[in-house]
Amino acid sequence: MGKIATLIYKERTENPCTLLVDNGDMIQGTPLLYYYARFDHKRPNPMAVIANKLNYDCAVFGNHEFNFGSDVLNRAVAASDFPWLAANIVRESTGEPFFGTPYIIKNYAQGLRVAVLGLTTKYVPNWEKPEHIKGMRFDDPVDTANKWVPFLKNEEKADVVILSYHGGFGRDLDTGEAIEELKGENQAYQICQDVPNIDVLLTGHQHRMIYGKTINGVTVIQPGCNGTHLGKVTIQLENVAEGWQITSKKSELLPVQGIEADTQLLSYVDAYEKDAQTWLDHPLGKIEGDMLVRDPMKVRTQDHPLIEFINRLQMKASGADISSTALFNNESPGMPENVSMRDIVANYIYPNTLRVLRISGQDMLDALERSASYFETYTGGPIKVSKAFTDPKPQHYNYDMWEGINYIIDISRPAGERVVKLNYHGTPVKMDGQYDVVMNNYRAVGGGDYFMFCNKPVVKDIPVDVTELIANEVLEKKIIKATVDHNWKLIY
Repeated sequence: MGKIATLIYKERTENPCTLLVDNGDMIQGTPLLYYYARFDHKRPNPMAVIANKLNYDCAVFGNHEFNFGSDVLNRAVAASDFPWLAANIVRESTGEPFFGTPYIIKNYAQGLRVAVLGLTTKYVPNWEKPEHIKGMRFDDPVDTANKWVPFLKNEEKADVVILSYHGGFGRDLDTGEAIEELKGENQAYQICQDVPNIDVLLTGHQHRMIYGKTINGVTVIQPGCNGTHLGKVTIQLENVAEGWQITSKKSELLPVQGIEADTQLLSYVDAYEKDAQTWLDHPLGKIEGDMLVRDPMKVRTQDHPLIEFINRLQMKASGADISSTALFNNESPGMPENVSMRDIVANYIYPNTLRVLRISGQDMLDALERSASYFETYTGGPIKVSKAFTDPKPQHYNYDMWEGINYIIDISRPAGERVVKLNYHGTPVKMDGQYDVVMNNYRAVGGGDYFMFCNKPVVKDIPVDVTELIANEVLEKKIIKATVDHNWKLIY
């Protein structure tokens, strides 16, 4: 954010007619924000502090805005000196915008009027805890845009219409071919095709770097993730007898590499950072043995102490004797000999809680087959990850490894036919049998295309963050032994 700020100041100096928009997922995603959400209940949200100093014009809600619950979100919105836009997040009871502000109008010289309409992927209820979005309905963004864009053009007399949509592209930008199975998570391509009179579509959510593209006359952009780039759209206009006319549009990404951070801006949140760093460095206990991650692919192809530790902890916390979890990304370092909170949040990067579901043996088999599709069909050479889990964005967090069952996956077989052994307590899993399984709340609602888990009976909710469970376990035991029981294996 410090480096992004330097770029913003430069752009404003060169062109005072600017709009600054945040496309969502602003208040979750770093240890600092986790620490703030869980332990700091007095100060304003640090991201709101930074965004206020940068004079943001508006922001839209990303799916991760809801992760910490309504209190944290409402405090962030209240602390913001700019509106949060949410045209398609409405009240279940009335259909009125839940957060009150669907759009903004910016007025410039000579009567130029620019509208920004805010939209959020309608898939949020498929991931989020119901209590975090209580009373909200997430309407279809395409239908919502078709309702509001004519209003912005005809009633608000907007000369330029910008849509800021926290969602991405479910289709190839050049060919229009479908690239994702999910129907409705990423509708940016459809918005461009089906909603007339849009000039610019700002997108996010997929963490892709998209620029220099136009779809059906709409200029589109997506600036990656983690503040590596500032997305910039330049619109040239001419004031003629008929009114303002757009003469050119272009989108580009400005990298922060080599840019000096604005230290004065960051000084406003120094106290937050200091508190978070103290918390991160707090010593908790030790690992006896080796729980480091040196090769993420090895972790996913053979039983590993880190995964076994998390699964065993989930079983202990829930009382279930079957568990599944994932190595969330390829940057997970594993646990060093001396463990601090920094090590825990480096490995468990999401504010997940746990849920025990009652599923059938068939559901279990289907879930294992979904995980097994993570690998390309093996024909020789190194094991490779299927493009469905890397394109358009990495989804390593959607490959699960299980404890409490014994199974073998044969990746030389076609996807969907790879589980060649599946036993529970020494006997084959019964397809019509019932089994209690603990997993994170994202997976328990079907997140990651695990549709077999949707609407299954919830045996137990454990409303404690997994990071907190891990920290408490290390504190309590002082020494954690790195062990594996080799209950599963990959063959080819």
